[in-house]
Amino acid sequence: MPLPIAPAGEELTVKKILADEKNKRHFESLGITIGTKVSVLSEAGGNVIVKVKDGRLALNKSLAMKILV
Repeated sequence: MPLPIAPAGEELTVKKILADEKNKRHFESLGITIGTKVSVLSEAGGNVIVKVKDGRLALNKSLAMKILV
């Protein structure tokens, strides 16, 4: 399921990233790779705030929809 649809508060594993190479490298620099554990902290209108490792990231809807958990 895409990240914006995922339930908040649960620890989820990234299964697939549906992006071109440029965006995949960007996600990698943010710490989001296949197998990474993430948690959705909040969601509003498809925009999400996620916890990745020890940090928090805000992703807009178009980027968040490319991350499948």
